[in-house]
Amino acid sequence: MTTKNALVTGGAGFIGSHVTDALLAEGWSVTVLDDLSSGKRDQVPAAATFVHADIRSPEAAATVRDGRFDLLCHLAAQIDVRKSVSDPSYDADVNICGALNLVEAVRQSGRATRVVFASTGGAVYGDFVEPPNVETYPKDPESPYGIAKFAVELYLAYYARVHGLDYVALRFANVFGPRQDPHGEAGVVAIFCQRILDGAPLTVFGDGGQTRDYVYVGDVARAHVLAAGLAPIPAGRVDDRAFNLGTARETSVTELAAALMRAAGTDVPLQHAPPRAGEQRRSVVSIAKAHSGLGWMPQVSLDDGLARTFAWFRDR
Repeated sequence: MTTKNALVTGGAGFIGSHVTDALLAEGWSVTVLDDLSSGKRDQVPAAATFVHADIRSPEAAATVRDGRFDLLCHLAAQIDVRKSVSDPSYDADVNICGALNLVEAVRQSGRATRVVFASTGGAVYGDFVEPPNVETYPKDPESPYGIAKFAVELYLAYYARVHGLDYVALRFANVFGPRQDPHGEAGVVAIFCQRILDGAPLTVFGDGGQTRDYVYVGDVARAHVLAAGLAPIPAGRVDDRAFNLGTARETSVTELAAALMRAAGTDVPLQHAPPRAGEQRRSVVSIAKAHSGLGWMPQVSLDDGLARTFAWFRDR
């Protein structure tokens, strides 16, 4: 068999490095494109080719256009909801214009490249629908980050209808696991792990009753492999090619803190801070479509995932 070629943008980052590992394990030849603004060079496996470039750059476009890729997994992004609220223009520049730079390069390449886009199930639906969120629910994001992610999905649907682009959008819930950075753009699990190790209080914004759907990074990486092999989906409405990835389980921040302290075998105090702008109150996704359409279900429970994640932080 001819080895298939994949490009993973953001492949030096938290989720992208796990996607790279999963593709390599399935026999793909993988190139990682990352500007290392948040990713780490040592998270790129030796078996992968590395290209240091910004997704908005001519170099990134040339890599896509000339690389003869069968698959483009686009995970590189500005991922901080707070940053998107404070600087929506920058968020749109990276998350919308960067994606368009790559998609245009796919079109110009003339190749039938499958694009797998890392969208968001945690931020795209907003607070005006009753969870669990189904792919066809109305979209009314609470943050510029969520707006930008859905805007890219709309562009991809346009490219599918007009230019024949072959794509799949994976709408992640709150992804956690090893390699997540506990600083800067971090998720709450990584932050809590580091603070428990430091013996510091866990900061809970608001009353702690806000809920999220926490999905383990290894399960998300496996979904990318399945999406890479999915039969082409006819061009149609934007939701036709979208799949939520989560657990369909709603966990409050307070419950998460308690579960993580159980995994760590220790207790630290909780301290409350004012709610943060742009954050949803409740977020949990339906995964019925991913089960029926991708053959995907999460395999790692929240407690097991938290134990693995804390062990990684402890041993690091």
